[in-house]
Amino acid sequence: MMDLDPRQYDHVAINDNDVRNIVLSYLVHNCFKETAETFIACTGMKQPPDYPVDMEKRKPIFRFALEGNALKAIELTEQLAHNLLEENKDLHFDLLSLHFVELVCSRKCTEALEFAQGKLTPFGKVQKYVEKLEDFMALLAYEEPEKSPMFHLLSMEYRQSVADNLNRAILSYANLPSYSSMERLIQQATLVRQYLHQELGKDAPPPFSLKAFLKS
Repeated sequence: MMDLDPRQYDHVAINDNDVRNIVLSYLVHNCFKETAETFIACTGMKQPPDYPVDMEKRKPIFRFALEGNALKAIELTEQLAHNLLEENKDLHFDLLSLHFVELVCSRKCTEALEFAQGKLTPFGKVQKYVEKLEDFMALLAYEEPEKSPMFHLLSMEYRQSVADNLNRAILSYANLPSYSSMERLIQQATLVRQYLHQELGKDAPPPFSLKAFLKS
């Protein structure tokens, strides 16, 4: 079985409002407030109730986490969702680790060590954090930690991952979808294609690739 010809999609009717809602869901999810407002104005959509308030509260938290200012992100998260980090130890650890990394990158090794001893070491009582702690502490052994085998912990991709996880956790805490409609559609398409690939074997369409789809 060959993959579907992209031209076949032209014959499938799609409601414009559904497309607009999907786009707006993505903008709201990622706190693109100004872009969302412009999009609503240009399309004539109705503004979802209270959505700016939600974004106004989440946006600075997301931004601080993305910038590596984890302590401020933690402070604002505790104000918005009081017991979220207490219940989500993995997320709390990741945020604390961001602050540790910032201290290491600023060459504040003594301060980083003291912070680790006070805030990160207690996580070592749980086995799943031990390996992570070893990786973070190993950064202190390098004069140029960005050239160490653990350089990925200093990357923007790591910050982005932690910030995204925090954003999703806050949304879930507020009983809102933790993934945007666009993300859920891609997840569904990926899962369906994986299932077909397993069931039909060599006759199945290839696994879904968003990159390949966008190029088609």
